[in-house]
Amino acid sequence: MADTSYMNKPAILVVDDAPDNLSLMSGLLKDHYKVKIANNGERALKVALTGALPDIILLDVMMPVMDGYETCRLLKANPKTRDIPVIFLTVKTDIEDEIHGFELGAVDFISKPISPPVLLARVQTHLQLKRVRDYLKDQNEFLEAEVRRRTQEIVAAQEVTILVMASLGETRDNETGNHIRRTQFYVRALAEKLRDHPRFSYFLDDDTTIDLLYKSATLHDIGKIGIFDSILLKPGRFTEEEFEIMKTHCILGRDSIIAAERRLGVEQPYLSFAKEIAYTHQEKWDGTGYPEGLSGDDIPISGRLMAVADVYDALICRRVYKEGMPHEKAVEIIVEGKGSHFDPDVVDAFLEIADEFIQIAKRFEDTEH
Repeated sequence: MADTSYMNKPAILVVDDAPDNLSLMSGLLKDHYKVKIANNGERALKVALTGALPDIILLDVMMPVMDGYETCRLLKANPKTRDIPVIFLTVKTDIEDEIHGFELGAVDFISKPISPPVLLARVQTHLQLKRVRDYLKDQNEFLEAEVRRRTQEIVAAQEVTILVMASLGETRDNETGNHIRRTQFYVRALAEKLRDHPRFSYFLDDDTTIDLLYKSATLHDIGKIGIFDSILLKPGRFTEEEFEIMKTHCILGRDSIIAAERRLGVEQPYLSFAKEIAYTHQEKWDGTGYPEGLSGDDIPISGRLMAVADVYDALICRRVYKEGMPHEKAVEIIVEGKGSHFDPDVVDAFLEIADEFIQIAKRFEDTEH
C-alpha cells in the first residue's frame, strides 16, 4: 500500500555543488519533506522540471559554471518554474548581494553555515506563504472563469431575447420569409464597410458595436405585431388610411422594446440599437420619412444603415402584391434615392459591396410555400 503521508509532503529541491552540504541538507529535511537534489545549476533546471514541480528551491549562490544568481534568473524566466519560491544559501553577507538576489526574484537568504532551526523555520514560513498565494491564484482563476461563464450566459440570453422577439414579428408577416436574416447581414456588411469612413468611424469603432447592430437589426419590424392582419397581410396596395396605420409600426416597435426593458427592470445597452432601428429605419435623408420626419445626420446611423438594407431586400423579394425585381433594378432605385431617401455615403458603401448583398440574398433565399 502506498505511503500517502510521504506523497502529501511538500517537495524541496536543494542545489549545491558540495556533496557534504547536499548530505547535510537532506538529513535535516527528509523527515518533513520530499527532498530532491542537484549538484549544479544546469542540473537544477532539469530536476525542477522532472515530475511534479518542487514547492520550494534552496539554492547555493557560489557554484562553478552557472552560479545561483544565473540559475535563479533562468528559473524565473520559465513560466513553469517562475512561481516557485527560491531561497538562497550563501556565505555572502554584503547587502548588495542580497539586493541582487531579491531583484532576481528570490524570497529569502539563509547564511552559511546553516542553522537547522533557522532553516526549518524559514522553509516552513515560505511554504505557508506559497500555499496562500496558490489559494488566491486558484480563487482568482475560478472567479475569472466564472465571470467568463456568466458573460457567455448573458450574451446567450441577449441573443435569445432578440431572436424570440424577432420571431414574434416574423410569424405575423409570413410573406417576409428570411427578410429578417438577410437584413441583419446587410447591415453588418454596410457597417464593416463604413467603419473607417470619417463620418462613421467614431460610431463604428469596434467589433462590439457592429455585432450589436447585427443582432439588433432583427427587431426592425417588431412593431408589426401590433398591426391588424387585415392590413399587414393585405394582398394589395394600402389605402391612405391603412398606410397611416401601417406607419405606426415604428412607434409600436420602439415601445415594445421599451416595455420589455421595463419588465427586465433595467435599461439594457444591447437593446439601445434595437430601439433606434425599430423607430427610425423609415426616416429619409431629406426629412420626408416617418415617424418624426428626421433628416440628415439627425437620423441615427443605425436607422440609416437599416433603411438601405430594408429597401433593397423589399425590392428584390416577391410579395403577394408584387414580384421581386432583379438586383440591377434594385440598385438603380437605391441610387435614385441617394441624397433624398438615403444617406449618400451609405449608398456609396452599398455600391462598393453590392456583390456581397447578392451573396447574402442567395444564402438566405426564400423557399416557395
